[in-house]
Amino acid sequence: MLSLWFNYILLILGCIPIIASIFIVLVKQRNIKVIRKIALNSSLITLLLASIIWVQFDSFFFKFQFLTKVVLIPSLDIIIYLGLDGISLLFLYFTCLLFPLCILFNWNNVKSMYKDYMILLLLMESFLIFTFTSLDLLMFYVFFETVLIPIFLIIGIWGPRRRRIRASLLLFFYTLFGSILMLFAILVINLQLGSLDYQVLFLCNFTETKQKFLWLCFFLSFSAKIPMMPFHIWLPEAHVEAPTSGSVILAGILLKLGSYGFLRFSIPLFPYASVYFLPLVYTICITSIIYSSLTAIRQSDLKKVIAYASVAHMNTIILGLFSLNIQGLEGSILQMISHGIVSSALFFMVGILYDRYHTRLLKYYGGIVQVMPVFISIFFICIFANCSLPGTSNFIGELCLFSGVAQDNLYVTILGAFGIILSGVYSLWLYNKMSFGNLKIQYINRFIDITYREFHVLLPLLFLLILLGIYPNIVVEKLHLISLYYKI
Repeated sequence: MLSLWFNYILLILGCIPIIASIFIVLVKQRNIKVIRKIALNSSLITLLLASIIWVQFDSFFFKFQFLTKVVLIPSLDIIIYLGLDGISLLFLYFTCLLFPLCILFNWNNVKSMYKDYMILLLLMESFLIFTFTSLDLLMFYVFFETVLIPIFLIIGIWGPRRRRIRASLLLFFYTLFGSILMLFAILVINLQLGSLDYQVLFLCNFTETKQKFLWLCFFLSFSAKIPMMPFHIWLPEAHVEAPTSGSVILAGILLKLGSYGFLRFSIPLFPYASVYFLPLVYTICITSIIYSSLTAIRQSDLKKVIAYASVAHMNTIILGLFSLNIQGLEGSILQMISHGIVSSALFFMVGILYDRYHTRLLKYYGGIVQVMPVFISIFFICIFANCSLPGTSNFIGELCLFSGVAQDNLYVTILGAFGIILSGVYSLWLYNKMSFGNLKIQYINRFIDITYREFHVLLPLLFLLILLGIYPNIVVEKLHLISLYYKI
């Protein structure tokens, strides 16, 4: 019985948040305490199951593990086919870790429609779990796009400003265009091979012309999610207009869907096209890194600074992925997890300030070190992690990443590393403006340091940030067989 249950553990893991959201639907809107308990407990159960999967995962087994296949519509060959390798394990675990923190952060912060907010968070968690574990290309596309529905509603309904509708529509339309082309490419693959099983696709060889066409279709979809220029316009707007948890999930997980798509599909399925379009990818990434870093320096909104920093970091990750060697790939994956940790912590901290003072404009802050010492100490660590200080997780990721890029193109490495210098500029500038100087008591008349609940939300992220900077092997050991997987 136990082994039978364990064979379906991925399906159970993905269904727990859905079941919890159904229970919340049955609870009355005014029973806030019951809603909180159901949402938090269900997310903690998923984290527990993800921890069991992490312990049971065999890092030296080359094939996918915990395989689960459920036939939904036999006549149309629509199935849910789930499995894990070392890459998807990392994203799965980080997803299950981040959602309990978001629910705990929103314990008292959401003032209206709390029930609906928790339902959307839990549904989004479930869709993300299925996205990172799906081995059927069609179902991957379904979950990949379904994730947009909860975040669209969260931004459009609970965003703090009037521009929230515009921001949610920008997110929708920018990602929709590329997604239509991706769906068309999936249909072409299905017509040629008669199968969308990822393990079957991995063994197939497409012609060079077809690889170029399919690669471009996937590229437009994934690059809009990252985002890469010129699809980056929606991200700062979405971050500024989203509530704190929306920004955290957007930066911590949703941006990784594009890079995960490159890693999972574009590079291994279309290797010739990946090499052929390498100059295009490098050019877009370098342009995006320098442009977004320079733009971050001139922002006056706290969230926009972090949002443009995210664009720069994500494009740096793509540089490492397309270096097509083991150092670049492992460094990029480690940097994806690291960026999720650091950016999530920074958005949580901006949310803490906004909940107290109801403004994110930098000109209203100054001298916070005098009245919020615990907050500013944690902010100090996160800021230095953001500019890749040794001893933090970002340093290890970018060191491996640029080591891989240097093996392929030294000039690209130099231009990409210029983004690290610029990240130090805007990160230290932001910390200096907030921490030092005179208190702006004419604008803010009530200063309160972080509470125990807020501290416990930040503590796991702070712990991981330092742990991966000191002992990154806890993540890297799950990726040792990636060279066999990508045939490098």
